[in-house]
Amino acid sequence: MNHITRSFALLIAVFSLFCGTPFAKTSPPDPQDSDDKTLSPYFFVKSDDPAIDRLPLKSTSADVNIAGVIADAKITQIYKNEGKKPIEAIYVFPASTRAAVYGMKMTIGKRVIEATINKREEARRRYEEARHQGKSASLLEQQRPNVFQMNVANIMPGDEVKVDLKYTELLVSTDRIYEFIYPTVVGPRYSNQSTETAPPSERWTKNPYLRQGEAPAYAFDIAVNIRAGLPIREIASTSHKVNTSYNGSTVAKVTLDKSETLGGNRDYVLRYRLDGNRIQSGILLYEGEKENFFLLMIQPPKRVTNTHIPGREYIFIVDVSGSMHGFPLDTSKKLLKNLIGNLRTTDRFNILLFSGGNSVLSEESLPATPDNVRKAITLIERQHGGGGTELLPALKRALSLKKAEGVSRTVVIATDGYVAVEEEAFDLIRNHLGDANMFAFGIGSSVNRHIIEGMAHVGMGEPFVVTQPDEAAARAERFRSIIQSPVLTQVKVKHNGFAAYDMEPVSIPDVLAERPVMIFGKWHGKPKGKITLTGISGEEKYSSTIDVSSTKPSKENSALRYLWARHRITLLSDYNKLRSDDGRTKEVTELGLSYNLLTAYTSFVAVDTEIRNINEKPTTIKQPLPLPQGVSDYAVGGVAPTLAFAPAKLGSPKEYERQSLREEKASKDEAAKIKAAVRIGDLSVSGGLSRQAATDVIQKNIRDLEKCQAQTTFQKKLVLRLAITPDGRVKTVEILSNPYGGRNTRRCVAERVRKWKFPEAVEGKITEVTVTLLFTP
Repeated sequence: MNHITRSFALLIAVFSLFCGTPFAKTSPPDPQDSDDKTLSPYFFVKSDDPAIDRLPLKSTSADVNIAGVIADAKITQIYKNEGKKPIEAIYVFPASTRAAVYGMKMTIGKRVIEATINKREEARRRYEEARHQGKSASLLEQQRPNVFQMNVANIMPGDEVKVDLKYTELLVSTDRIYEFIYPTVVGPRYSNQSTETAPPSERWTKNPYLRQGEAPAYAFDIAVNIRAGLPIREIASTSHKVNTSYNGSTVAKVTLDKSETLGGNRDYVLRYRLDGNRIQSGILLYEGEKENFFLLMIQPPKRVTNTHIPGREYIFIVDVSGSMHGFPLDTSKKLLKNLIGNLRTTDRFNILLFSGGNSVLSEESLPATPDNVRKAITLIERQHGGGGTELLPALKRALSLKKAEGVSRTVVIATDGYVAVEEEAFDLIRNHLGDANMFAFGIGSSVNRHIIEGMAHVGMGEPFVVTQPDEAAARAERFRSIIQSPVLTQVKVKHNGFAAYDMEPVSIPDVLAERPVMIFGKWHGKPKGKITLTGISGEEKYSSTIDVSSTKPSKENSALRYLWARHRITLLSDYNKLRSDDGRTKEVTELGLSYNLLTAYTSFVAVDTEIRNINEKPTTIKQPLPLPQGVSDYAVGGVAPTLAFAPAKLGSPKEYERQSLREEKASKDEAAKIKAAVRIGDLSVSGGLSRQAATDVIQKNIRDLEKCQAQTTFQKKLVLRLAITPDGRVKTVEILSNPYGGRNTRRCVAERVRKWKFPEAVEGKITEVTVTLLFTP
């Protein structure tokens, strides 16, 4: 790395440290010592104290068994205290959005402690009581349907503690391809919530992260055993290097290559296809002591191509925040150029860009003419990524745009989903179901699948995840095929002689992709009768019938009880996000306790009977997480510049300050020769303020910045991005150009700009202003 690049990276870090943007964080490990009082993530700074082990998680591995369409996984986390003081380890980790976690145990030496399921508050109380008493204990809580938190208390010096947890999930083929996804890391979540007022369930977002390019501090491994029941045609991992061995045509074992030991910084994706492009179709039965469960899978017809497709309106919402800087935004650009570049002339479209604020291509959707398409692609190409991730205002604005008469509207959002407002987003989309359907594209190597899948689910659309740029074209083509011709509509299920009840889902939406129709339920009496699925395929009627009596119940299908309960919990939780209800909360809690499942209201806790820590309070350590592959430092605590560079590995705040002072002295020597005047160059305004109102305020105040310019040189121009609150206050200041100078220069600019007072905005909207200030001798 050359001196200029390294110096620039250091400048960016110092600016974040001293200007205090709400999404930036470059503080020491303890966030309570920081000026940042929001729940934003922060960078890990290694302590020089050898007595405390700041990296207690040594390895995480998964052993997965897939039988037919059901995957059963055991996750093993190994914690070891290599310091001299007892510690409490906290580790935030992801899981599949469909995972039903049904068991946990803790092993210390030869002692094995089985965890029990408790109400969330009771489990937390038991854990904290054990920690206070000096007992080793572990607590597993669900923070989101796909984000879990493990606490392990009183890990004594030299201890090795192993925690195993088990989950099961259903694999559903899409376009006749089965896909197993094992998420490995939780990406940093942007949050502007105050630490003081946020509930405990939201505080997991304030977590330490390693720097871009730094390898995970723990080892990663995964092995997958597949018993497909039908000949396996091909197996491939698009994310990791794997080794595959076969035992006959229907059984395969996939192991992680040794070169991928540090591969826990991106989702593990395994795809396989069965011989003849067949998919599992039929019914699975389980006969329990108290209840019987079934899973119905019916293969839909092949897609019918409809050449008479009416024009549609497309609203493309594009995330250009700091976490999208670099690889994710490059991938997003490629995807959107493909989507927009292939619109038909009968279509209309619009683009909304968002980060800390948002802006639109046009206040009304435009015809998809060659000129308009070129303008849109040029606009997207100019984006570099920077700022916070204010998703909700962007969704509200997109859904409120004027709609063309007699045209179906489709909203397409491209984002990594690194936000903490999932429930609010789902609520907003549900309330606008009649206005548009929602298709979500998750961009990146480790996206927030909960919000990507959830937005599409509640918006009656489909989710897509693009992990690599070369996948963009295929995902765009699949999106077009789904939009243009649904597989099956007006879907209904009838039972004849089969005593089914408590079925999920109650009603079946249109089938947009070539995947089986899945129905969970319970049954009583004898397994007999028939189940018939009907619908419309293209312009023809469709019908498929399953004979229940031809299938015998099997003990190997015991996972169906967990899967049914998990599906039911998901449905109730979704309703609660729309309107909280104590009755539904109670039902979710009872389901978790009855079926031994982790939920938002039930947790697993394991407590050792032995008192091991007598005199010393354990030091709480939050395990630092790697940034997902391809995600830059700007997702956590960087200010995104308009030019690309490879960020340096930065040291302690003292090192930043020393380097900053050296650069400040050098720049003063050169700047002393320069006297300049300042004027407004380019200016863009989006939100509640008018362009003229913003111009008037900036013009009135910019000469004040000449005093900052006297300390350094801005290379003839300074580019600022401001977020302005509805009452006219400057909320955040970002420097997007490459300013020379040290700490005092940047503090000078930020402090003076923050004092600017703008008029109150109309309709209470946040305004984003990007301005280029030109300095001339």
